[in-house]
Amino acid sequence: MKTEKDSGLSGNDKFKVKDISLAKDGRLKISLAEKNMPVLMELRRANRGKRPLKGIRISGCLHVTKETAVLVETLRDLGATVSWSGCNPLSTQDDVAAALAQAGVQVFAWRGQNNDDYYWCIRKCLEIKPNITVDDGADLVFYIHEKMPEYLAGMIGGCEETTTGAMRIKAMARDGKLKYPVTSVADAKTKADFDNIWGTGQSTIDGILRATNTMFAGKTAVVAGYGHVGSGIAERARGLGANVIVTEVDSMAALKARMNGFRVMKMIDAAKEGDIFVTATGCRDVITASHVREMKDGAILANSGHFDVEVNVSAILKEAGGKKRRVRPDMDEYVVKGKRIFILSEGRLVNLAAAEGHPSEVMDMSFANQLLSILEIVRDKNSGKEAKPQVRLVTPEQDALVARMKLLSMGSSIDKLTKEQEKYLSGYSEGT
Repeated sequence: MKTEKDSGLSGNDKFKVKDISLAKDGRLKISLAEKNMPVLMELRRANRGKRPLKGIRISGCLHVTKETAVLVETLRDLGATVSWSGCNPLSTQDDVAAALAQAGVQVFAWRGQNNDDYYWCIRKCLEIKPNITVDDGADLVFYIHEKMPEYLAGMIGGCEETTTGAMRIKAMARDGKLKYPVTSVADAKTKADFDNIWGTGQSTIDGILRATNTMFAGKTAVVAGYGHVGSGIAERARGLGANVIVTEVDSMAALKARMNGFRVMKMIDAAKEGDIFVTATGCRDVITASHVREMKDGAILANSGHFDVEVNVSAILKEAGGKKRRVRPDMDEYVVKGKRIFILSEGRLVNLAAAEGHPSEVMDMSFANQLLSILEIVRDKNSGKEAKPQVRLVTPEQDALVARMKLLSMGSSIDKLTKEQEKYLSGYSEGT
């Protein structure tokens, strides 16, 4: 880890950010995000006086954005001691990190980290010896288990934000390696059915447009993966006038894509037709050198999965003779077989590296679920309930609460079943 003097970073033992003088701009962004996150802010107001998190230490490894800052400051308002690091080397918004540091948050995050920096930040945010972890990608929970097992003794629970991280902790649980309970916020309906679809769909397109200023209309866009994330990206690309092809390994997902009007084919075939490629699978080597050799001159490659393994950048660099050229801030050019191939954000998640991530309005529900899940962990502890080391799911009651609060904040209302309707739906005697 470079010293502050050598690196140009601002910091001390309590924080390390790119430039503390950016704090004013970051505070303006956080204030705007608060106005667009009414559910989380209402939960903050409702619980502030009770201080339900007093004495609780929380370490987070989650993208340092203005929306995350609203969650972090909510946790502090409710009494928690909080320490935070970013969960991706390119996703930290430096002005937001500076604003958190200026407000007294122990934050260790800046855009443009190398691998050593990244794990140094994780170690620093763990120095408070947390009782609860908040993760996005499971790097924090995995690091504690593998590198700092002495911290497991004081752990009462954790929360996981994203699908890729949920897959990791579920695999740990299956192998008997998970040592404390982790709630998969990623599986909440008010997260997965909204944040993943509308949030990632919009923010991914936003990232591609900011990085390239390219036109979608009239082009062929290839979306790898048709889960929640991929389906949202495919719809947004179609909405901009692109001809969309979907690639899949799951027959059910592929069938859904076909029934929704998208062309479905293997990646090696789609490689010949695509102008813009987006990976959204959570798996590695979705686009490799063999695919790139088939692509058109000027093809654009972007990734919206959590880790930078979906586009095999190193193999493509090797295919390009070890040469690449930065043509725009988040756009690198590789020449393969005389054709220009452009990779965005070094193959990292384009919506956060080249843009600002999901809009505040949709992160409102995701982070409301984070807060409610943390409060549930603490209630269980205080009631003496045994905390088994397992992956926990958000309850239907919590999902319904978040949905109701969001609808109310949007000025919408819904009907209520009558007693007769409830009786009819719960019975079986009435037929034709």
